[in-house]
This record gives sequence, structure tokens and C-alpha cells, in this order.
Amino acid sequence: MAEVKPFRAVRYGDGAGPLEALVAPPYDVISPAEHEQLAARNPHNVVHLTLPDEEGEAGRTWRAWREDGTLRDEAEPAFWWLSQDYVGPDGVARTREGLVAALRAEPYENRVVLPHERTHRGPKEGRLRLLREVQAQLEPLFFLYEGAPPATRPERSPDLEIEGARLWRLPPEGIAEAFAGRQLLIADGHHRYETSLAFGEGTNVLAVLVSLEDPGLMIFPTHRVFQRVDADGGSPYKDINEALIDLERQPSDIAHGVLYRRQGIELLHGRPGQLDVELAEGLGAEGVSYTASLDAAIGSVLSGEAEGALLVRPTLVESVYAWAQEGRVMPQKTTYFYPKLVSGLLFLSL
Repeated sequence: MAEVKPFRAVRYGDGAGPLEALVAPPYDVISPAEHEQLAARNPHNVVHLTLPDEEGEAGRTWRAWREDGTLRDEAEPAFWWLSQDYVGPDGVARTREGLVAALRAEPYENRVVLPHERTHRGPKEGRLRLLREVQAQLEPLFFLYEGAPPATRPERSPDLEIEGARLWRLPPEGIAEAFAGRQLLIADGHHRYETSLAFGEGTNVLAVLVSLEDPGLMIFPTHRVFQRVDADGGSPYKDINEALIDLERQPSDIAHGVLYRRQGIELLHGRPGQLDVELAEGLGAEGVSYTASLDAAIGSVLSGEAEGALLVRPTLVESVYAWAQEGRVMPQKTTYFYPKLVSGLLFLSL
């Protein structure tokens, strides 16, 4: 069902500078301070395209870089193999592997590509203006699929490499056919996928496809931090570590979370089939922010920056896929796939 194909990548030329100085995280996780640092690192850093002062500027920059050789076209279309080494928030070193391809964007009702999170209109409007100006996919989107991958990592030196990420060109035989009967789940990039649909049905997106069987595929929790929260009725604890140990012992098919406040610690209990993060909806909370760092969530409360924090378990990959197949979407920031994909290694011209 999914239409994937090799693509003629656009990538940085040798004269653009060291690749490490040209790449960046995805646009939506870059803070203003980090954006300033990345933009100053190299005048050709990808943030000049992904986070411009205004969209027209990005279009002019893209065209100028194509003309002066800062960006160049690969000689032939190809699939790519991506390997990312990382140390997760849990301190464990892992490697996640995936296939890079052009993917035809199809409406959700076709049930070829499935979402699992709600989106918001504002970010999509800005991304659509950018896509119309640049006429290229500047950042990869992250998808999951069931079954074994149709290719493996080549036994040779990578064609592209930066710290933690390596890319190899792949021969195309058998790859497109292997995805013809598969359904894909958007892991990360819902706003950009829907932007591509708005640009035009059938528009190709730059896709990184990761098998659910990949041992390096992990979801980490995203904790909720509240400026104000008013709730009680949970099991009380004096020690946060004791509460977190008990949280991990709870059945995964029933929502649980630890509400951490300076005046006390509670283990909250939800309903069967409910997600841990959905407990936030019943806390009368205001001023919600999100963090994948347990220490940061607790620290915000201890410092007085926040009144409370809901500490949750990671959502199971199987649960995300099941919800999507049932046509259900999860609350914002339910999943945190780590590491984020790197922007600036490959581009897809439209």
C-alpha cells in the first residue's frame, strides 16, 4: 500500500564546510538560543532554511545555494541506509537503523499512512508557506512499519558520516516492492506530513522508515509540568524513588502516574485503557509544559518554577500502533522517540 521509491538526493557540496557545522536538530525542538548558535556556526547551516526570519528568505537562500554549488544533486536516484548511535535519557547506549526513501503522501482516510497525534493549525500554516517557497523537503519524517526491513546495513564505510549518524547508498532492488503491502505509522513529523498533503496530494516526503522489530527503537516518557495543579486522592509517599518504583510495578493497561508537588507525592490511578498522560486532563492544571527529563521535571517543582509535575511511564510502541490502527489519536506529546532525526544530511527537491 505504501509507495516508496529511490530519490535523487540534494546534499551539501564539499565547499559548504564541515558537515558537523551544517546539520541541526528538527526545527520544532530548537530553542531561540540554540537557533542563534547554529546560525552562527556556519553561514550555510540548515537552520537558515528550516528556521528563516521569513519564508521568502528561505526560498531565495535555497535557490542561491543550488546555483553556487553549496547544495548539489546526487548523480543517480538511490535509497539510503541510516544508522544512529545514541545514549538515551535512561543512560543506555543503543543504535537505531532505518531506510531513507521518498514516500508518496496520501490522505489518512486511505489507511496507508496512519497518524497517532493531534496537530495544530498554526505550525502547519507556517510550514506550508515555507514548502511553497523552497519547493523541497528540507527535513526527514519518521515512520514505523511492521515486519523485518527489506535491506541491511552495508558492510563498507559509510558515504556520509557525522558524530552518531551514518548513511550508505543502497541498491534499489526489492525495496519498493517490499513496502507495497505495508501500512506506515507516523512516529514524528505529523505537522510536516499534513503540510505536504496541503501542498498537493501525492507530494513526496523525505521519509526515514524504521521497523518495529529494530532493537534500537525506543519511546521515552514525556512528563507534564504544571504552573498550577489542584488534585488529591492518590496513594501518598514520602520518597520519590519509592513512588517511581511502585509506578513501574503497575499494570501497563491501566493509567498510572506520580504527581510530584512540594507538599507531597501521590501515585494516581486511572482507568483501564487510559494512557498515563491522560491523567493530566483531570488535574485541573494550568500552564502545562513538557520535558523528557525526570530531573528537570522534579527540579522545576523544587525550584518553585512550577507547582507540580506528572511523572509518567513511556507509552508502549505496541499501544501507539494499536491506537493508530483503530483510528484514534493520542494527546499532544504522548510519545518521545529518541534520538531525533538529523536535518541537513539529505534534501528532497520537489
